[in-house]
Amino acid sequence: MTAVPGSPPSGRARLTDVAALAGVSVGTASKALSGAGRMRPETRQRVLDAVAELGFRPNQQAQSLHSGRSWTVGLMTTDGIGRFSTPVLLGAEDALGAGKISVLLCDTRGDAIREQHHLRNLMDRRVDGIIVTGRRTDARPPLPGVESVPVVYALSPSTDPADTSVVTDDRGGARLAVEHLVATGRTRIAHVTGPEHHAAARERARYTVEHLAGASLKPSTGRIHYGEWSEAWGRSAAEAVLRTAPDTDAFFCGNDQIARGVTDALRERGVTVPGDVAVVGYDNWDTMALASRPPLTTVDTNLTEIGRIAALELLRAIDAEPRPGVQSVPCRLVVRESS
Repeated sequence: MTAVPGSPPSGRARLTDVAALAGVSVGTASKALSGAGRMRPETRQRVLDAVAELGFRPNQQAQSLHSGRSWTVGLMTTDGIGRFSTPVLLGAEDALGAGKISVLLCDTRGDAIREQHHLRNLMDRRVDGIIVTGRRTDARPPLPGVESVPVVYALSPSTDPADTSVVTDDRGGARLAVEHLVATGRTRIAHVTGPEHHAAARERARYTVEHLAGASLKPSTGRIHYGEWSEAWGRSAAEAVLRTAPDTDAFFCGNDQIARGVTDALRERGVTVPGDVAVVGYDNWDTMALASRPPLTTVDTNLTEIGRIAALELLRAIDAEPRPGVQSVPCRLVVRESS
C-alpha cells in the first residue's frame, strides 16, 4: 500500500508528526495549538494546516496535565425546556469552540438540590469555569462554594455586584418598540405583559411608561395590564383593553405568546392588524412570531449574543482578568407584518 504524503507511518498522528510536517519544533507546535506564546501568524497557520492534513487530535489528558486546565466549561441552566438556554448555549459554544473548549450542559430544572448535585459533579471534573443561565431575567443568588472557579451569569444576573453578569437591555428593547409604534403614527398604545412578580414584566412595563412619557403619551387605558405569559391571557387582555379604551391603536406586549393571543382576539373581533391596530411582541421566538397571523413585529433579546459575550467574559476570568459588574447586550427590533 502506498502511504499518503505527509501522513504518519501508521496509527494515530502524533505531535511530532505535526511538527515535522510544519517544519517547526515540537515545542512550537504545542504552543501554536494551545494559543500560548508569541509566534509569526504564518508559523501558527503552518501548524494548523499540518493538523488538518494529518487529522491530528490533541491528547486532552496530556494537555490538562501540562497546563493545569481541563479544557471544559460547565453551563448550568434552570430552563428545562431550553427555550432561553439553548440560544445562550449556542452562543457560548461558538465562542468557546474556537479555543477547543468543551461545554458540559447541566439542567437544574430550578431545583436547589439538583443544582448542588450538578455543581459537585462539575467541580469534581475540575472545569475551568461555569456559565449560569436560566429562563427568567430575575437576579439570582451566586453559586455557593465556587470561589476557586470563575463564574459568569448570563441572562439571570447575580445579586452580588462583584460577580460578572451579562444581561439583555430591556430599557433599550422597550424604547425600540415604543419609538417604532410612535413613528408609524400610533398614539393610543396599550401595554399587556406577564406576572408583575417577574422582573422581565416589571422592567419592560416601567421602561414602556418611561418612553411613552418621553413622547408625551400614556398607556391607552391609563395602566399596565399584568397577567400570564400566555396566548390565553393575550386574548382576554385584548378584550379588556378594548372595552376600556376602544380607540386603542396599538398593543406592545411583554412577550410573543401574549402578542399572538392579542392578534387572535383582534382578528375574531374583525379588527385588522396592522390597519386598525398594530401589535408588537417581545423575544422574537420564531415558533410564536412567525406562526402568528400576521407574523409579529417583535423585539429580539439577542440571547445568542448574550451567550457569546458571557463565554468571552469567562475566558477573561480564566486568564485572571475578570470584569465584575453587569454588562447589557442591546436588543434589536425585527419588523414584520403586524405593525
